Parts: sequence; structure tokens; C-alpha cells
Amino acid sequence: DQHTLSESFNGIPLFIRPQGFFQTNPLVAQGLYATAQDWVQDLPITKLWDLFCGVGGFGLHCAKALQDKHQQEVELTGIEISPSAIQAATQSAQVLGLNNVKFQSLDAANFALTQDENKPDLVIVNPPRRGIGKELAEFLNEMQPHFILYSSCNAISMGKDLQHLTNYKLTQIQLFDMFPHTAHYEALILLKRNG
Repeated sequence: DQHTLSESFNGIPLFIRPQGFFQTNPLVAQGLYATAQDWVQDLPITKLWDLFCGVGGFGLHCAKALQDKHQQEVELTGIEISPSAIQAATQSAQVLGLNNVKFQSLDAANFALTQDENKPDLVIVNPPRRGIGKELAEFLNEMQPHFILYSSCNAISMGKDLQHLTNYKLTQIQLFDMFPHTAHYEALILLKRNG
């Protein structure tokens, strides 16, 4: 009868569906999302994209923090290939009462590369281990949103992506021991556009 498992991180409800990706360490994931909120809540952001959004953890945390801090609606577009994850993210947005939110089941890179207008202030990327890739990194570098929040479980692919983001400088970085007793970790960085 029950199609989802409900979790709450920092007051944000997230829903897990069968075969959906979810952070494996809830305690560390809560810290990861809280750090993202803390880094962006004072920035001048009214429109954000959450690419590779999964069940919406990063985008919902950031949109809620920005909306609460600035007392104005924030526009969030979340993109994820998995329809099941998009259903879960949409459910979370409804529970939170966030109205200006649109989650779509699309390929994140293809979505971004086909956008001609409506440039966001912040782009969040939390890609698979392979990273966002040269084409998307170069596109973001040319599109030049004010900020990019990048979460990765693979510093090597993240480093390759950063080589293409030449219009940005690193302003924040933090490692999270998401997988204790292994060599794996999660890294979170905040990039700000030069100038």
C-alpha cells in the first residue's frame, strides 16, 4: 500500500521510492544539505536550477532557505532522468508549500544545453561519478549564472569539470565523510562568477 518512505532532513521532507537514488548516510546527508543552505541563503538568488536533482534534496533545501530569508518566492527548476525521483521531489515541494517549483524527468545536460533564456542565478549540480562533462561545463561557463553549487562523490571528475569553468572562482569547499571506513567521500563547493 505504501509507495514511498518518508525522511526529514533539516525540516525538509524527502521521499524515497523503489529503485530511487538516495544518500546512504542520513546523518552526513543532513549536514551536507544544511551546509548548502547556509552557503546560499544570503546570496542574491531568485531563480535556481537543480540539475541531476534526484529527489530534490539540494534544490528544495536551497529554495526554502532563500524564500524564508528573503520573504519572496524563489523559482526552482529541478531536472532528473528518473521519473520516480521526480515524483518524489514534486511530492516534497507540495508538502513544503513551495509553489514556484517545477521538477521534470529529463536528461540534465540536454535540458541545460537547450535553454536559450531564463538564465538562473544559481545552478546546483550533483552528478553521477562521471561528473557533468566537458560540454555541460563549457555551457555553464558561457551561460555564466552568478553561482554554481557543485556536490560530487568523485573529486577527479569534479576537477576535470572545474578546468572548463574558467569564468569562476572557488569561494567555499567542504568534504563530508559520507562513507566511513572507505576511501570515498562527498565534496561540496561553491563557485562564484568572476567580476
